[in-house]
Amino acid sequence: MNWKTFYALLSRDGQVARRNLIPTLVQNLLQPLLLTFVFGRVLTTSGMMPPAYKSILLPGIMAISMVLAGVQAVAMPLIAEFQFTREIEDRLLAPMETGWLAVEKVVAGMIQALVAGLVVIPAAWLTLGRGVTISFAHPFEFGVMCLLVAGFASAGGLLLGCSVGQTQIGLMFSLVLAPMMMFGCAYYPWSALKAFPGLQYAVLINPLVYASEGLRGVLAPQVPHMNLFAVLGALAVIDVVLMVGGLKKFESKAVS
Repeated sequence: MNWKTFYALLSRDGQVARRNLIPTLVQNLLQPLLLTFVFGRVLTTSGMMPPAYKSILLPGIMAISMVLAGVQAVAMPLIAEFQFTREIEDRLLAPMETGWLAVEKVVAGMIQALVAGLVVIPAAWLTLGRGVTISFAHPFEFGVMCLLVAGFASAGGLLLGCSVGQTQIGLMFSLVLAPMMMFGCAYYPWSALKAFPGLQYAVLINPLVYASEGLRGVLAPQVPHMNLFAVLGALAVIDVVLMVGGLKKFESKAVS
């Protein structure tokens, strides 16, 4: 491992992200904030939803923002670099093993996912207005949960970026990301699916369920949520599986 090269590549990605900070934040925050305003402000103010729904919604919106930011930060550049710009060929010449190049991209994606998630909290808080009850009484659990969610998002982006063709980007959003968000318990707690037992257990294959429930458990513990230890364990397993799968696909793609 050449740490100097690793840091140089990470600094280069950081410089690119800083140049595009405003467009990136707008891209990652526009949809979550619109959903927050409609579901958390309009529906609660009109009386169609109880005010307590705001505390249920905010952690889920944060999870969605982190996942979208992490996936897009890793998958979209990889799709372009492998199939269009061929910029990946220059990076593969860097003096370090091929796998560490993929790890660097995942780390860069995690940083962007963390920034996008943390920015959502004050932005959505302002959008939702009064009645939001979230707690930072467990900062260690909150930090670990954010790292695991960011890891799942960026590792998933690595796997998708090495698996999806340039002409299949639309399918990636419509067949993978859209169902993930709808059935990821971001807009409702997992316990709300008790009326649909088959669906309640089927959605457990969706990693966003654990991200939403985990953030809900540490930010709004008064809301029904999954056991935090179970969520942490599931996210750790998901991170490892996605990372191993992504590394294998990346090395195979790089060789070909």
